[in-house]
Amino acid sequence: MYAIFECGGRQYRAEEGNSFAVEKLPYEVGESIELDKVLLVAEGEEITIGKPTVEKASVTATIVEQYRGKKILVWKYRPSKRYRRKQGHRQSYTRLRIDSINFG
Repeated sequence: MYAIFECGGRQYRAEEGNSFAVEKLPYEVGESIELDKVLLVAEGEEITIGKPTVEKASVTATIVEQYRGKKILVWKYRPSKRYRRKQGHRQSYTRLRIDSINFG
C-alpha cells in the first residue's frame, strides 16, 4: 500500500517505514503528525484518485530530525563592470518517517 501526498508544495510517495526529507515543518523531534492532503491511495490493484484530495485519507508520520542542507553559493559577475556579488544559502529540512497510511 502506498499514498501520494502533498507537503510544502511538493508531492511525495509514502510507504510504511520509509523516511525522506521535506521542507522544514514547525514541529519538534519525536512528534507525530497527520498529513491530510492525500492525492492518491493505492492498495494492490485498487487505486483511488482524489478530486483534488482523497476524502477520509491521511498519512501519519513521525519527525525524526530537523537539519540544514549543504550550502549553495550564488555568484553573480559582470565582466568589465566591476560587479561581483557572492551570496550563500542553506535550506532547512525535516526528516519524516511514515508510520501508517489511513484510508476509509
